[in-house]
Amino acid sequence: MKTIAVIGLGRFGFYIAKSLSRLDVNVIAVDNDEKRVQEISEYIDDAYIVDSINKQALEEIGVYNLDTVIVSIGENIEASILTVMALKDLNNKRIIAKAINSTHGEILTKIGAFKVIYPEKIAGRMLVKKLIDNMTVEEIDVSNTIKMIKLVANENFIYKKISEIEAEFKDLKIISYKTEGIWRMEIDPSHKVKKDDLLVFLGESKYIKDFYKHI
Repeated sequence: MKTIAVIGLGRFGFYIAKSLSRLDVNVIAVDNDEKRVQEISEYIDDAYIVDSINKQALEEIGVYNLDTVIVSIGENIEASILTVMALKDLNNKRIIAKAINSTHGEILTKIGAFKVIYPEKIAGRMLVKKLIDNMTVEEIDVSNTIKMIKLVANENFIYKKISEIEAEFKDLKIISYKTEGIWRMEIDPSHKVKKDDLLVFLGESKYIKDFYKHI
């Protein structure tokens, strides 16, 4: 089973870690805030209170030689940079790092981040456009191998329960849906999809092609 680490459990990191926990992957969640770690431990077994700039501590909890690590540290730019450096030293391959401005992003790229993302910038622009606008199907690349798909429910989904749809598409997870004008983040498996409901799926890219055959 693939392991992905998420370091930093603020709003963005918590959402990513929780969403990944619904996939067939092992998630390691890391933060230096005990309260945040306790909250995510409801969804993830491997949640640790760790100072992410400490290479030895990261290695002890298994954050080394991983294919993907997501660094979602907030305003502490120094900690973000030192964490990426520690992760590189531990031979982690794809380090996807959150940046709060372009200068921060440039530094992260220069020290070896595989990809830099700006969630604060795209939250009101790309994510809202892709997840809420009335479009038939839209994709968002969460990482190099994971995609998020938003779609308007068609005849293949209408009148089916969320649990029935997830059973049909076992390799994808519904992480949110919009019904009667309200976005639902807590998934109700018994919800019966209505016409014009919006569904948001999360899954590995390799399963997306087969999924498109059904939508």
